[in-house]
Amino acid sequence: MTDLPDEIIELFRIGKKLREHCYRGRFAPSPTGYLHLGNLRTALASWLSARLNRGEWLLRIDDLDTPRNRLGAVESIQQDLSWLGLDWDGPTIFQSKRRDLYRSVLSALKLQGKLYPCRCTRRLLAQRTLSKGPEIVYPGTCRNLGLPWTIEGGRLPSWRLLVAEEFSRSSGDVLVKRADGFIAYHLATASDELFLGIGEVVRGRDLEIAMNAQLAIIDALNQKPVKYKHVPLWLNSDGRKLSKRQGGDGTMPFHMKEMSASSLIGFLAATLNLVPKGSELSSVELLADLRKDTSAMDILLNTSKINQDTF
Repeated sequence: MTDLPDEIIELFRIGKKLREHCYRGRFAPSPTGYLHLGNLRTALASWLSARLNRGEWLLRIDDLDTPRNRLGAVESIQQDLSWLGLDWDGPTIFQSKRRDLYRSVLSALKLQGKLYPCRCTRRLLAQRTLSKGPEIVYPGTCRNLGLPWTIEGGRLPSWRLLVAEEFSRSSGDVLVKRADGFIAYHLATASDELFLGIGEVVRGRDLEIAMNAQLAIIDALNQKPVKYKHVPLWLNSDGRKLSKRQGGDGTMPFHMKEMSASSLIGFLAATLNLVPKGSELSSVELLADLRKDTSAMDILLNTSKINQDTF
């Protein structure tokens, strides 16, 4: 911690204080298009968890990968959430405005000798990475090669975190900066959980494979780990993740479609087994019902999968 810039130390201190003050959760979509049903379903579960804990819920836009960002997507995300009554606390947070913070974290980790340059291409990684189910674990190919940080063959290296032994098999050495210069998803996400005082993250189970990489970064920064809860994926009768065609293709904002907010809240809540099928109610009404009995929410956050082929 002594090698961290004073600004970063202070931000971690503030984040820790915020986390200790109350429950703090977040929803962090990427502005690559309109939200689809799966996004809204996860947002609802995350919002409910925060409000049931009398806590705060932040909206963070993960917009670092600028080539993939879509004009008007942020406004559409905000309008859909507001239309559904999923209110967030404070101003919307944009990762693109926080690049200097991420660079400071990278510089500190590099000074501590916790990073190393990696020259592995995607093709090479596909051939050499260890697969553990859907998880891909970097095998440490460049770890001890002493490669230069400078341009070679017209290409800069990517940067990897030398993780603690406990994460060597679950995450491998985590990519923290891409060869094209972009801050890597895991580094920005883990840093922001600490800066913003996020104590618990409720997100889709498809992101469960990201958990160990993000915990490895938090561990490298000597901070208290975040709690992760993963909402079961929306599966059909074949046990496969619901496709965009089945789950809403995101071709237009939901607040512009011919449905009421209460019918969509009821539909999404029913797919999470929180209310009976066919229910229509507002987010506030759903929250009030769940405050009377939180058992359905408790089961949701501790269930591996839900079959929703009938929806």
